[in-house]
Amino acid sequence: MTTAPDRVVVVVVGAGHAGATLVALLRQRGYRGEIVLLGSETDHPYQRPPLSKAFMAGDLEQWLRPAEFYREQGIDIRLGEHVVSLDRAARQVRTASGDALGYDVLVLATGARPRQLPLPGADLDGVITLRTLADARVLRKYLLDGRGLVVIGGGYVGLEVAAVARAHGVEVTVVEREPRVLARTASARFAEFLADRHRARGTRIVTGAHLLRFSGRDGRVDGVELGDGTRVGCAAVLVGVGAAPRDELAAAAGLACDQGILVDTSARTGDPSVLAIGDATRRPVTGADGTVRLESIPSATEQAGQACAAILGTAPPPPEVPWFWSDQFDLKLKIAGLVDDGREVVLRGDPAAGRFALFHHEDQVVTAVESVGAPAEFAAGRKFIATRRRIDPLRLADAGTRLSDTVLN
Repeated sequence: MTTAPDRVVVVVVGAGHAGATLVALLRQRGYRGEIVLLGSETDHPYQRPPLSKAFMAGDLEQWLRPAEFYREQGIDIRLGEHVVSLDRAARQVRTASGDALGYDVLVLATGARPRQLPLPGADLDGVITLRTLADARVLRKYLLDGRGLVVIGGGYVGLEVAAVARAHGVEVTVVEREPRVLARTASARFAEFLADRHRARGTRIVTGAHLLRFSGRDGRVDGVELGDGTRVGCAAVLVGVGAAPRDELAAAAGLACDQGILVDTSARTGDPSVLAIGDATRRPVTGADGTVRLESIPSATEQAGQACAAILGTAPPPPEVPWFWSDQFDLKLKIAGLVDDGREVVLRGDPAAGRFALFHHEDQVVTAVESVGAPAEFAAGRKFIATRRRIDPLRLADAGTRLSDTVLN
């Protein structure tokens, strides 16, 4: 973008982690022009990880910045404001309340919405999805009595919720349609380790399951029914079957979308006045062919930095290796790169002790690392992926060999 930064009006649609991080970065890096931040939720921007990792605790409301930050920094934050249309020719967005806001630069940080299951009983009280602070409050309310929870979907969020619920004495059943948990996001070996840990803590895991309906009484869910005739009773159901990008605003305005708003490594869309960041986007990432849609705090933060540089006309930040983390029971999980079960794997460490890493490699070039309680291995894995330097698998498997000594070139 070639406009003078201090005279640019920046409108950011979406006050999640990506949007809130961007507006803070703009001020930190000297931008003095007008910033409008539009959020459809009524809460100030907040940390998302506690929603699944600590929803039973009393500190759900972990704000990204104090409320007064936005006032002090001259950021016009408008909460409970939903954008309904985008006019690219007029450089204007219109809100549900009827306001029309002009922009020089528009940043779409619209996020993603949880996928629903269109099954009988899906509208019963106690059938919950988890995406917002309000959702987490509802989930906590239903589980405070310690009665049973069914989690539909064995992804990371579902397993995090299951771990928290079990730690608070709630009976938990995870229902997964695939043959194993984490079928789309983790290796079979890593998934098996986590499933075993969950079962050891009392989580019931049902795989290869077909969900027929939610059952209820007096408008409140009391169980789920499976295709094999099994019925699992519960007080609440968490539907955790993934999320869909909120890209309809962009698509309606004629921006290129393909299961997410398509952007480049500078967060640019095909319109030079419109950027997009966060869970709503699909983009090139290190180690992947084509484009990928990532849902993680590190990805949102990285793209906020890219968009900030594009707006200010500064050099873009170097691309990062995609990564994310998960907390389950006493396990600290960190994963980097894109896991592909078809690649060779090196185990370093001891799964029985809960401290190990799985290094995925192709022709001795590391492409992903899955780690548990192994921060040094995780950090080395990210570096190996970024530099594409070849490693010696035998040395890497030997925990007595320094990680730096496993590199061949």
